[in-house]
Amino acid sequence: MPSIVKPVYNAIRILEVLGREEGLGVTRISQLLELPKSSVHDILSTLRNEGLVEKDREHNHYSLGLRLFELGNLAKANLELRRIATPFLRTLNEELDETVYLTIIDGWEVLYIECLESTKRLRTYSVIGVRAPLHCTAVGKAILAFFTETQLNAMVDAMGLPRFTENTITDREGLFRELAETRRRGYAVDNAEHEEGVRCIGAPIRNDEARVVASISVSGPSQRMRLERDEATGRLLIGQTDEISRRLGYKKSSAI
Repeated sequence: MPSIVKPVYNAIRILEVLGREEGLGVTRISQLLELPKSSVHDILSTLRNEGLVEKDREHNHYSLGLRLFELGNLAKANLELRRIATPFLRTLNEELDETVYLTIIDGWEVLYIECLESTKRLRTYSVIGVRAPLHCTAVGKAILAFFTETQLNAMVDAMGLPRFTENTITDREGLFRELAETRRRGYAVDNAEHEEGVRCIGAPIRNDEARVVASISVSGPSQRMRLERDEATGRLLIGQTDEISRRLGYKKSSAI
């Protein structure tokens, strides 16, 4: 059985209580959950600071915050994305027999949420739940290419451009040139920039607001994912991501 982190567990219990009965004070919550009032107060203060609960100043009562609604909508959107995208991942996986990844933007990183592995012995493997940099992965650059200049500079200022291999782009101007090329051709290339010997092609997914919110990549050993295959793989990938975007409500005429 996995270990339980008590403060986190108690925070969840508090949120569940507020979900059943809003407008509760510290004393009542501590009675219902049989927790010390000091612990309840500290947890509620943290939850309030993060927007997960709100406090009625007049009565010192707590209720669920809007941040939970936002997180719930995000979770729902990601479930919908996976449901829509999975058949297209399967098509790419079966046609190319290389590992295919689905990622979403998560802060200044990408988060891998789905993977279909190649059947070949030499292949890349599932990394579901893992985060990766934007600047040196195909899935990351496919998203990063459609950031505004202000967003790009903020990302570089916050995260830097750390080197992972000898091919990693580590200067701002070089990255900006690479992203301009990504926009021109419609797909991104990770030329063993994140992991030695691994080459990836990635393409963006847009939502109904025409924002790039996710991406898909085809990944494999550099000896199979050769430069001369980039365009064919990229076109195939774009065909799938364009259809996923369409099913998410994206209309090309709405692009800015």
